[in-house]
Amino acid sequence: MLLIAQIVHRLIQLLILVIVVQAVLSFFMDPYHPVRRTIDRFVDPFYAPIRRFIPTTGNLDFSPLVLIILLQVIDMVLMRFLVSLAS
Repeated sequence: MLLIAQIVHRLIQLLILVIVVQAVLSFFMDPYHPVRRTIDRFVDPFYAPIRRFIPTTGNLDFSPLVLIILLQVIDMVLMRFLVSLAS
């Protein structure tokens, strides 16, 4: 059970890293660059439900921040649950 918890934790951390990279690249890289389009295609489905509730304000998109916070909360709750099952 602890192995599953570690794998889930690492996947969530990897997703958070991809979100941060995408957010940083959005400031510097052309939106039509192949690297950015690939990352956007991967991350945009996660943003879609959040963007329905929190629209873009001016040029600021808060959906990456909200998604990172949600992923961290899910990670903490899931880790505690899986660790409690193991003990």
